[in-house]
Amino acid sequence: MMYNDENPKFQLTQGGVKKVNRPTGSKRGAFWSIHTALALSTRQTSRGYLEIFTCSASACVKTVSRILRLRDGHASICTPDFTGKMVAEAEVVCQQRVPVLDVQYYARENNIEDVVAISTSLSSPSFDPICASDSVSADSSGTQVDIKSPEKNPDATLESAIVQFVPCIRSGSFADIGPRRYMEDEHIRIDDLSMHLGSVSRLPNPCAFYGVFDGHGGPEAAAYVRKNVDRFFFEDANFPRTSEVNDVFSERVENSVRKAFLLADLALADDSGVSSSSGTTALTALIFGRTLMVANAGDCRAVLCRKGQAVDMSQDHRPSYPLERKRVEELGGFVDGEYLNGVLSVTRALGDWDMKFPRGSASPLIAEPEFRQVALTEEDEFLIIGCDGIWDVMSSQEAVSLVRRGLRRHDDPEQSARDLVMEALRLNTFDNLTVIVICFSSPDQFEPTPPRQRRFRCCNISMEALCSLRSLLDNNGNR
Repeated sequence: MMYNDENPKFQLTQGGVKKVNRPTGSKRGAFWSIHTALALSTRQTSRGYLEIFTCSASACVKTVSRILRLRDGHASICTPDFTGKMVAEAEVVCQQRVPVLDVQYYARENNIEDVVAISTSLSSPSFDPICASDSVSADSSGTQVDIKSPEKNPDATLESAIVQFVPCIRSGSFADIGPRRYMEDEHIRIDDLSMHLGSVSRLPNPCAFYGVFDGHGGPEAAAYVRKNVDRFFFEDANFPRTSEVNDVFSERVENSVRKAFLLADLALADDSGVSSSSGTTALTALIFGRTLMVANAGDCRAVLCRKGQAVDMSQDHRPSYPLERKRVEELGGFVDGEYLNGVLSVTRALGDWDMKFPRGSASPLIAEPEFRQVALTEEDEFLIIGCDGIWDVMSSQEAVSLVRRGLRRHDDPEQSARDLVMEALRLNTFDNLTVIVICFSSPDQFEPTPPRQRRFRCCNISMEALCSLRSLLDNNGNR
């Protein structure tokens, strides 16, 4: 509804453009600032645009912050022109029904000298959602309406958002022998653990399992652990079978995974026929509900992408790590250069029984995994699991940035895993390579970045140069 003196109201409804014009007859050099309270449409989706007059950057931000108090909304502010006009744009996705509310305006006159220059790089202000429980009050003149929200606990709001998030699991992997003569890496991907274990299993939804096993001293140890993953982790280790996720369940899962690592370590000594000089590092990731639990023994690494930033979900167990070095030396081992006892580049591994003390006694080389756990939110985009051949030539953040760019182009986790391996090869890694990329959102929730369009520039050419070019082409054609 356009501004006029007879009906000084406006409302923002579903769709359309609403403008508030400067009253006729205003003094030259004066600007008008419109402050309003605003309610949402009853439709599911609403997009509104409001053109306002303002006297300064601060007044505009204040105005926009009042106008655009919308759920999941954002605003952008354009540079004012010479008339002092400024445009605020809101793009809104409404997730609840809120009644439409008519509100009145009030105008404030300011001198033109009060207008300040505004940078085009103004950041968008932050907004609070309007709820149906918000109260509305007006002053005695009926010219201003304020919306007052009840006191809210920000921690409770964040916790509610976390609880509502349910990851949609999909993954891809890629492995390459690299410059080595033998492939000693193994890995496993189970996106749906309930289906994998059978219908009798009662597990949270979703529930997924991933593992990377980087062998050394031959491929036998890693291959043996990979072949017997189901037995070690889900049969002999008393993996809990319940659909309810709570602290008790998480503790039982952690105890079960720890037991699985130790069972696999003992089996490499007793049952496998694998050489005592063969071993493997191991990193597993379990997703149950919205919980991510990573267990690591060795120098494989898991990295979480949270809003584009790398979050390490594991610690590399190498002799150069101070806490590991201290533990090794306290148990009678030593570090020579970057090697445990001058032989092994890791301080935790399954197998390698020729370097371990007799069972039952503490040893510098152990199979005990280290755990890290996090509750996934909408800010968590994907997880990368990779062997040390990846991390020897790139940082966690470099890997996250590369995968994120790829996912924005094609949204294919398997292609992203391949791209990461190819980049490590380009950087001259000297090891086998294995990568798993696990995404936490469904494909339809991801908006790929459109490809850049090529820009063509027009160039001017003199008549003399044009004649020379034509003559050259004619001579070449006659040959």
